[in-house]
Amino acid sequence: MELSKNYIPASAEDKWYQHWTDKQYFRSVPDERTPFTIVIPPPNVTGVLHMGHTLNETVQDILVRHARMSGFNACWVPGSDHASIATETKVVNMLKEEKGIEKSQLTREEFLRYAHEWKDKYGGIIYHQIKKLGCSVDWDRVTFTMDDHYYKAVIKVFVDLYNKGLIYRGARMINWDPKAKTALSDEEVEYKELTGKLYHVKYAIVNAAGEATGEYITIATQRPETIMGDTAICVNPDDERYAHLKGHFAVVPLVDRKVSVIFDTYVDKEFGTGALKVTPAHDINDYNLGLKHNLEIVDTLNDDGTLSAAAVVFVGEDRFRARKKVVAALQEQGLLVKEEEYATRLGYSQRNPDTVVEPRISTQWFVKMADLAQPALQAVVSGDVKIHPGDRFLATYKYWMENVKDWCISRQLWWGQQIPAWYDEQGQFVVAATQDEALALYEKTFGKKVSALRQDQDCLDTWFSSWLWPMEVFKGISDPGNKDAKYYYPTSVLVTGQDIIFFWVARMIMAGLEYEQEKPFSDVYFTGMVRDKLGRKMSKSLGNSPDLLDLIERFGADAVRFGIMISSPAGNDLLFDDASCEQGRFFNNKMWNALKLVKMWTPKQDTGAPVPTFAVEWFENRLNEAHAEVEQLFKDFRLSEALKVLYSLIWDDFCSWYLEWIKPGFEQPIDAGVYEKTLEFYERLMQLLHPFMPFVTEEIYHLLRDRKEGDDLTIRQFAAPAAAHRPVLVEGALAKEVISSIRDARNKHQFKPKDTIDLHIETHHENAFQRVESIIAKQVNAASVTYAKEPVNGAIALVVGKDKFYLVSDRQVDTGAQKEQLLKDLDYQRGFLESVEKKLNNERFVANAKPEVVAAERKKQADCLAKIQAIEESLKSL
Repeated sequence: MELSKNYIPASAEDKWYQHWTDKQYFRSVPDERTPFTIVIPPPNVTGVLHMGHTLNETVQDILVRHARMSGFNACWVPGSDHASIATETKVVNMLKEEKGIEKSQLTREEFLRYAHEWKDKYGGIIYHQIKKLGCSVDWDRVTFTMDDHYYKAVIKVFVDLYNKGLIYRGARMINWDPKAKTALSDEEVEYKELTGKLYHVKYAIVNAAGEATGEYITIATQRPETIMGDTAICVNPDDERYAHLKGHFAVVPLVDRKVSVIFDTYVDKEFGTGALKVTPAHDINDYNLGLKHNLEIVDTLNDDGTLSAAAVVFVGEDRFRARKKVVAALQEQGLLVKEEEYATRLGYSQRNPDTVVEPRISTQWFVKMADLAQPALQAVVSGDVKIHPGDRFLATYKYWMENVKDWCISRQLWWGQQIPAWYDEQGQFVVAATQDEALALYEKTFGKKVSALRQDQDCLDTWFSSWLWPMEVFKGISDPGNKDAKYYYPTSVLVTGQDIIFFWVARMIMAGLEYEQEKPFSDVYFTGMVRDKLGRKMSKSLGNSPDLLDLIERFGADAVRFGIMISSPAGNDLLFDDASCEQGRFFNNKMWNALKLVKMWTPKQDTGAPVPTFAVEWFENRLNEAHAEVEQLFKDFRLSEALKVLYSLIWDDFCSWYLEWIKPGFEQPIDAGVYEKTLEFYERLMQLLHPFMPFVTEEIYHLLRDRKEGDDLTIRQFAAPAAAHRPVLVEGALAKEVISSIRDARNKHQFKPKDTIDLHIETHHENAFQRVESIIAKQVNAASVTYAKEPVNGAIALVVGKDKFYLVSDRQVDTGAQKEQLLKDLDYQRGFLESVEKKLNNERFVANAKPEVVAAERKKQADCLAKIQAIEESLKSL
């Protein structure tokens, strides 16, 4: 068949993905092989995959495909997360905008029907993108965190932890998202460094009888809209300025509430005015002070961030609009002393990035984390679970686990697993999986029978379901000890973003150790954050995140995978630019053109022409060397570096060197043995590259020669690479260096490609060139190659390593230009020698560096000295 001018991704991608799935190559069932298991970090059902997902999914597919081709029973489980806050927000907005319905107008059941419709509509988009990217997931194992079995597993764990005393209900200061109207865990708050304003406000002082003393105390606050919730003024007991205020009171501006002046060493007398307004309902530190001094709690905010009736003034106003009005009122009453700019940190909701989080006292459900965290900390510190790259994230993980706080797991939402707590009319409750179990437990606990109980209206934090993911995708919680769970758990590798190390990674380790007494995975590979070429985090708000399907349409899936992997070492942020996809497309076409070249050749036995056996021997060794290096890089999770090795191996060593070395003359046949080895090499190259770029490699593999049924690259097993023979590699490297230098000299002297030369080599090691002599001659168009004992007059001279080369032709030689070039080379070598000797003269370097590093520097020194001597001798001959 005639091959197209360039590789056409669209014609290959759908064809091969359908073929692989029809053959059920990605389906996994337990057997006698060693399992290699990965569970996909479940993306939210709220939309489409962004570039961070693209990187994450590509890394996982590379690992899974490589494992499948290495003899493992590879199982990659796909799925999605119900994403309580994000999805409920989307559904609420959709109902309001498209149907004119408020959530408050619906029953819980009606709302959940709409939410499931949303999930069915948008969840399919994600799976379509995963297919387009070429991900080899087991589609028979798709899991959703609200599936029936998963829902039951979450409830089962809640009940179990409650019965163990690890879950409790209580009123505490929590983080509140006024837009989503729900509690957040500490990890769901993202802090930003901002420049805010500090407002200095006067509070009138009155004595115990309530009489004005004529004195004022000044407080500095960032949040004047909370003044109406003040229930004390606090000063340091050692601050002499305020000692006389003992037994006095302050009057809260705008609401004229009389509050105590209290004394506590918590206040830093050197900071600001040394006086602090105490608002227990709106600040965690004030809350703790309030508990200590038994202060009243006045909550001046509603759940949507507007001022409540308790604020007395500006009731119903949004908190930030109220701030402006409070400041204006204070100014009008002469109570605002001054305003000044102030550097501060403000917490924002991770799920609603434009929403400032409010500290709020609320009755919520919490998990006690200290006991769960200790084994999970030990698992990582001991190396039982290995983090990659560990040098960057191990200390961070350790710090968080050693300072872990209790986890607020209740959310004031409907979309999610409903908390299995059941209440009577007096507010007494029991915890049970079902109402029938709750009624029986209630009778046993309280000694009385009731006909019905009311279930808690809140649902559970999404992370409380996803921390069970590696177990429950195999129904390890809902059906403990089943065949799949025993075979596939623990999983092999977790690939995820560094930003959810605490949300998800740590908690999965906790859950796995608690319920399986076994770590959930052996290795954690952290991908970096994808940024645009200006270094900005990609986001919808900035409009700098490309659409994955658009990229695939423009460049092809392989090129997109190449583009995002070529510059993404584990854990490091990467700057993504379309240009890297363009590079991937060029790579596709380079391989395609190599295919077309090879297919043009006609193999024939006994051509009479010399067989380039060295080229075959060299490339076979180079291929073995690269294969071994790639395998080691896979073990070290250095996938970007592995791709770079293969890119150079294919583009440079195979296409630019090997194919040129063996290429027959115009319309001449190629030796059949060489041709067969070339096909084998190309097959091995495509096999090595397949995990990274599956579509183009499968296409080329099938076009190289006719295949039997079932002979598909995606399941072709790797053979262990043979040991590379070092002397052959050295000879090949020498040939490449000499050819490049002579070609460069020809270009500088404006030789035409058809102009022949006579090549003379002055060397102490003629045997080093014997096997590559014919290749060098062919590549530099040399009519003859001879060995000289002294400089050749009238020739173009150049130095490669310790050897000298003389190019003789009919053209007039410009000795001035030669001398100028040799002097440039000499200056460079002398500068290089100086830098090497500076290292070697450094006693600290020689004493502390590894012996092999010092030896390498000494070799550089010796080689450089030899080259300088050769150049100086060439200059003398001119």
